[in-house]
Amino acid sequence: MRLSRYFLPVLKETPAEAQIVSHRYMLRAGMIKQASAGIYSWLPLGFKVLRKIEDIIHEEQARAGHIPMLMPTIQSADLWRESGRYDAYGAEMLRITDRHERDMLFTPTAEELITDIFRSNVSSYKDLPLTLYQIQWKFRDEIRPRFGVMRGREFYMKDGYNFDLTKEDALHAYNRHLVSYLRTYERMGLQAIPMRADSGPIGGDDTHEFLVLAETGESEVFYDSEITDLKFGSREIDFDDKAQCQAVLEEFTSRYARTDETHDEAVFHQVPEERRRTARGIEVGQIFYFGTKYSEAMGASVQTPDGQKVPVHMGSHGIGVSRLLGAIIEASHDDKGIIWPEGVTPFHCGIVNLKQGDAEADAACESLYASLTALGLEPLYDDRSERAGGKFATMDLIGLPWRITVGPRGLKNGVVELTSRRTGESEELSPEAALLKIAQIYGKAA
Repeated sequence: MRLSRYFLPVLKETPAEAQIVSHRYMLRAGMIKQASAGIYSWLPLGFKVLRKIEDIIHEEQARAGHIPMLMPTIQSADLWRESGRYDAYGAEMLRITDRHERDMLFTPTAEELITDIFRSNVSSYKDLPLTLYQIQWKFRDEIRPRFGVMRGREFYMKDGYNFDLTKEDALHAYNRHLVSYLRTYERMGLQAIPMRADSGPIGGDDTHEFLVLAETGESEVFYDSEITDLKFGSREIDFDDKAQCQAVLEEFTSRYARTDETHDEAVFHQVPEERRRTARGIEVGQIFYFGTKYSEAMGASVQTPDGQKVPVHMGSHGIGVSRLLGAIIEASHDDKGIIWPEGVTPFHCGIVNLKQGDAEADAACESLYASLTALGLEPLYDDRSERAGGKFATMDLIGLPWRITVGPRGLKNGVVELTSRRTGESEELSPEAALLKIAQIYGKAA
């Protein structure tokens, strides 16, 4: 993409309402614009990152054997009355009456709707196990929406639901999701720690939240520092192997890690003092096993091999897609702007032309732009007739991991400058060598 043709309304000044880093940089980098309290328009750069995050989630859900679908944002209140949650959910639910005086709601979560879909179509154990998921907009009417997309009213979320014949099978689905989520977050350049949590209005006894450590996190967390040394890495997992998934769960949850809601000071003090840590964390996902809570209330049952009718065991599993974008910025930035991990960057590298209009510089930039595009990469070419300092400031603000700087002086010596946004280190390379290095970073054959 040529920056002269892109819509990137960057701001030099920080809007007064932005209290945390991610909100400030998302506004300044032209990623979002507030439409009303807690509700945002996603401008091209923000929307592009949102789609990168969504793609990773879809890929990892497919790897785990889960099936995508899409449910409506508006639901009938009747289903929620069946489950008993319509009156219990509270003021966060946006309740609506349609023109026929029917009670409706803007979905905050979809356990009732997915249970209705299941009970209408599945009646035999032979169709189990089954896990369905969607990525869809949700709405929770926060009393004080703040912190941009971190605590908005409208948000984009992956919510998945498993249906299993037995508790053992459902707990395997729980473990499978934990493994899948660990892979998902690491691909985004995040270390998200699974922590024992409170189930809230979803219900159930087994639940873990995934939290990213950040100074601006809304939750106080307590953990054993050894857990931050754990990495999922490139290990291959057979998601059908119960023992293998259970082993990963035990590896990542056996050390103390809890939110303030479930913190137990006595247990925490069993951790050696030098490893006890207290910090702030941002919730980016949660998994639940809640047994037959919804299936019993709503008649979602299947026939067993011996002909009995039993309610299915269920769980739900969420990832805050739009919230993740803010969490990544909170975890990866400096005083100049965002620093995107390679896995979610909106553009793979930036090309800065120091002297637009110079024939040799223009030709070198065009060649790099065409070569990177031919490799299947997306460069952002700053071809504006702006001063160099302004171009560098824009690139630093929007946070592309790599920048190739092209100027007449360097070209006389046959080199361009390749700069890492994360480290700030630069090296002079031939245009061909710079191209090769970028290709290698992203696993492309030059």
